[in-house]
Amino acid sequence: MASLSIHDLSFQQRGPYNLRVESNECVSLTGPSGAGKSLLLRAIADLDPHQGDVLLNDKACSAIPAPQWRRLVGLLPAKSAWWFDIVGDHFRDYKPEWLSALGFDADIMRWTVSRLSSGEQQRLSLLRLLQNQPQALLLDEPTASLDSGNTSRVEQLIHEYQIAHQCAILWITHDPAQAARIAQQHLAINENEIRQLERESL
Repeated sequence: MASLSIHDLSFQQRGPYNLRVESNECVSLTGPSGAGKSLLLRAIADLDPHQGDVLLNDKACSAIPAPQWRRLVGLLPAKSAWWFDIVGDHFRDYKPEWLSALGFDADIMRWTVSRLSSGEQQRLSLLRLLQNQPQALLLDEPTASLDSGNTSRVEQLIHEYQIAHQCAILWITHDPAQAARIAQQHLAINENEIRQLERESL
């Protein structure tokens, strides 16, 4: 079980921001282009300079070595990097049932990355993230390149992971219908604040 919270977090002349995501809670985050949504996730993941506090289970990011923090607080960016030519070389361990749940069979591990579509890369990037068993997930539009069937697959796998690990999830989405499906709390960001949205106003 893990909760994630930020206190007076600021970066690039934005903020300060405050929020808390409880254990086994998914929070949707929306806002106009350029509002700082992706930058917020990068700051929480300790990838960009920032001020203020980020805590996992009330333990400060500053008290945990950066590589360990980034395994515990897993960021799925909108476009993930790939370092090797072969898909399987990016995986040290994964659950075959997760691969199947995302619509793949084991042959995908022998493919070259260049053969993958953007949607296939997006789904496999999620699988690569989950193999680290993070306690909190930071998801930057994880279904943006997907059709409705694969969007459902991704939402279901993330939900199952959330239940199994009781993790906290902060999920950027521009789709009000998706936000209503996946999240228990809904937030909107601008340069100076994060505010709560009522479900009816999505």
